[in-house]
Amino acid sequence: MNIFVSSAALKNSSIAKVSSQFKNAGVKNIEFSGGIYEKNIYKKLSKVKKKQNILIHNYFPRPKKDFVLNLASENKLIFRRTENFIKKSISFCSRLKIKYYSFHAGFLIDPKIKMLGNKIEKVKLQNRKKSLNKFIKRVNILAKFARKKNVSLLIENNVLSKKNYLEFRSNPLLMTSDNEMIKIMKNTPENVNLLIDVGHLKVTAKTLKFNKEKTLKKVNKWIKGYHLSENNGLEDSNKTFNSKSWFFRNLNSNVDYISVEIYIKNLKLIKSQIKLVKKLLNGRK
Repeated sequence: MNIFVSSAALKNSSIAKVSSQFKNAGVKNIEFSGGIYEKNIYKKLSKVKKKQNILIHNYFPRPKKDFVLNLASENKLIFRRTENFIKKSISFCSRLKIKYYSFHAGFLIDPKIKMLGNKIEKVKLQNRKKSLNKFIKRVNILAKFARKKNVSLLIENNVLSKKNYLEFRSNPLLMTSDNEMIKIMKNTPENVNLLIDVGHLKVTAKTLKFNKEKTLKKVNKWIKGYHLSENNGLEDSNKTFNSKSWFFRNLNSNVDYISVEIYIKNLKLIKSQIKLVKKLLNGRK
């Protein structure tokens, strides 16, 4: 199993800068996410891949004109942009011989960019059942495309904070709890699995009052990767974790990869987080 570090640690940095700083800090595996718009992406990623392992996650490569990915959107323009973006990212993975492309589950609204990670302004929600079925149908189409490219898809669980739940008096996001994770997994092909963000799960479990440990066990067989970070259970703050963090005793050490997704620029501290993961997982074998 490889342990990656999210490029989000160096927010708004170029591919070359992330690669260089990570390499100097001894970080060999990079999960590229977000970042800035750059030209000649394939050439730049190919250069990085010669010296470091890479993954591509969600909103990467960043487009020239920003928008919010939403594979469940009822807005045809947003859906088409999302579908085309994901196909393009899958194709990058294929050309670079990257096994996985991961992306977030859909929403029952089309949030504005500024709302991501913050309070979402209340609007009328799409019908949950119809949106879930639409999302599954669209994932299946993308899975067929990905299979031809020899790429597997991972869907990341969304995070529902208490403030957003109270704002809507409902859940405006798909795939936040085990029931929808299981339904999506049972209705998609074998090249579609889960990327579990433990920070997302902790916040959502507190908001919706369910057992996060039991959820991990229920969906364990579909988990191929994890995003690791800590928070206070109220918001997804991507803080550092420690040996007593709740998720360590529940992690499946046989997954293909783990990504450390903490938002700090102290790369020495990030390296220590990698060492901690290795130490705790090796101690369980």
